[in-house]
Amino acid sequence: MGETGLRADARRNRDRILEAGRQLIVERGALPPLEDIAQRAGVGIGTLYRRFPERDDLMIGISAHTLRRVVEVARGAWDEGPDAWSALSSFVHRCIELRMGVLSSTVDPELHTRIRRDPAVSEARREFAELLTRMVEGAQADGVMREDVGPGDIGMLVSVHIHQAADIPAEMAEVIPGRLAGLMLDGLRTRPGTPLPGAAIGGSDLDPA
Repeated sequence: MGETGLRADARRNRDRILEAGRQLIVERGALPPLEDIAQRAGVGIGTLYRRFPERDDLMIGISAHTLRRVVEVARGAWDEGPDAWSALSSFVHRCIELRMGVLSSTVDPELHTRIRRDPAVSEARREFAELLTRMVEGAQADGVMREDVGPGDIGMLVSVHIHQAADIPAEMAEVIPGRLAGLMLDGLRTRPGTPLPGAAIGGSDLDPA
């Protein structure tokens, strides 16, 4: 049965499993034991295995779920921002806080190819590319963002915050995402500076998860 054909309770269990998996990957830097995911999701291990018989099935599901989160963040930033640059700034800050790039760093090349071919992932990537292209082109049209940057560049930027040492003091850990986002956004502003090598990376090359 496809995701759209699930009962409401089964869909909630699936969503809890996928979100628990995403959270634990962010926290640990790798896919944890499935028992840990089931415990975090508040479901039995049998429920997890019924939905995701193989670990690769789970990783593909988590990837699609993560991309939907990215789309929600991008859409919310666009709808709430007073202008394109404000929307882009909000999006960058939120993605870095969520450490959206961790998932892609845990996937081997063969599985990565399978993930990109998954219909749910492909649809989410298309939506994400459209929203981010709208922000980038809008900010550039307003004259506040450098012209030699494309949506694909932003997709890679928000994926760089992967590892955060566990022994970092809490007060420092709280400000790291904001500092990283501030540095990134400052480099995107229009100002005289050194041109970037090569051409801007377009929306078709986006791969945030």
